[in-house]
Amino acid sequence: MGKNNNNKGGNNQKGAPAAAPAGNYVETAEAAMKKTLDFMARDFGAVRTGKASPAMVEGIMVSCYGSQMKLKDVATITAPEALLLVIQPYDQSIVKDIEKGILASNIGISPVSDGRVIRLPVPELSAERRAELTKVIKKRSEDAKVEIRNARRDSNEAIKKAQKASEITEDEAKAMTDKVQKLTDKMVEEVQKATDAKIGELERI
Repeated sequence: MGKNNNNKGGNNQKGAPAAAPAGNYVETAEAAMKKTLDFMARDFGAVRTGKASPAMVEGIMVSCYGSQMKLKDVATITAPEALLLVIQPYDQSIVKDIEKGILASNIGISPVSDGRVIRLPVPELSAERRAELTKVIKKRSEDAKVEIRNARRDSNEAIKKAQKASEITEDEAKAMTDKVQKLTDKMVEEVQKATDAKIGELERI
């Protein structure tokens, strides 16, 4: 009866009628903002900073055993040094197949093999490339901030509509809007921290 927390207005609940809509509007905004952060983190991870990371080659396709397989499924990939990847095939008979896959992937790294293990020396970044990547990171960061502010706008519009429809009071609407603003400030700060960390990573290499 009054126990459905998803009740739009929550007007039938005795205790705190604002709990349901507040949860819905604020949580919806938070979910959208977190999704933006997750996508940005994924994009940052794809930016090759020059530091060796297994993620750089895990998805390379290797033709072996009569089919196409991901490198991560046929070998162990490690980064023992900042600028070195080491690939240890589970089966030494496919070393040549892995080399071909790496060369065909156009990642710009030439494999060095001793017939058992493949080493990939990751080239250092030039100052020019570093500057380009810094621009890419900053642009992605600004896009994320815009997306977060759009989520705030959408949430505030939904809160206004609910107030106009008398689903929530003016005080409840104000409290929710304040929560969404605090959430926005926090998420924008998270974006900036991640951006500074990624740029710092570039500068240290």
